[in-house]
Amino acid sequence: MLTERIWSGNSLRNFHYLIACAETGEALAVDPLEWQLCLAAARKRGWEITQILNTHEHEDHTGGNAGLKAATKAKVAAHAGAAARIGGVDRGLTKGDVIKVGRTVELECLDTPGHTMTHVCLLSRTEEPALFCGDTLFNAGAGNCFNGGKPEALYDTFVTQLARLPDTTHVYPGHEYLARNLEFTLDREPGNEDAAGFLSKARQAEPQAAMVTTLAEEKRVNTFFRLQNPTVIARLREKFPDLGEHPDARTVFVKLRELRNRW
Repeated sequence: MLTERIWSGNSLRNFHYLIACAETGEALAVDPLEWQLCLAAARKRGWEITQILNTHEHEDHTGGNAGLKAATKAKVAAHAGAAARIGGVDRGLTKGDVIKVGRTVELECLDTPGHTMTHVCLLSRTEEPALFCGDTLFNAGAGNCFNGGKPEALYDTFVTQLARLPDTTHVYPGHEYLARNLEFTLDREPGNEDAAGFLSKARQAEPQAAMVTTLAEEKRVNTFFRLQNPTVIARLREKFPDLGEHPDARTVFVKLRELRNRW
């Protein structure tokens, strides 16, 4: 499997991805808002974009579909429940479906509600898995739930799906928010040396060169995976005095998301 991450350079800080078969040169474009950049990158690599995948229905992920489809005749795939809202979807996806790219690439669809209730992530079937996670999981952060989502559902997605993936899984989100997310982690857990080290590197890197984290690293630096950490809980109680001495993990997650909304 060949993967190219494309930095949009726009104010929304989008990342787009091309996932290609090394044998055939066929490629899948993930959330190609700035579709001209995706097309140029594919042509530079000698790839043919034959499929488009939208992780969810928000326009900053679907807005490039029409242009790229017109230029390539690519087929569009998205969550079956989002297809009508997106429009022009050729394949509605459900949990466990597999997207094949060329002869060598297989990507499993995970049904991952939370940011919206019709969101999919793609997990590559490779020795070192890659997770293309849209706005569900960010490097060192979690998606918001402002526009059609539910934080309780996002918690369930984190705990029952994402946290159980192999620690070697590489995390490829839909936006570049690494430094800001690490700052939030350190505000919640000032003594997190891993997060502090990552933040120093993140502040020095250009967005197009932002680090790609693994799930093992996320569990060390992403406060939304650190729900039982005593410091996280204690500092959260300072903001929410009614939290109690021993809050359950779901409550901690939801309160962290509430706090992050206005932080």
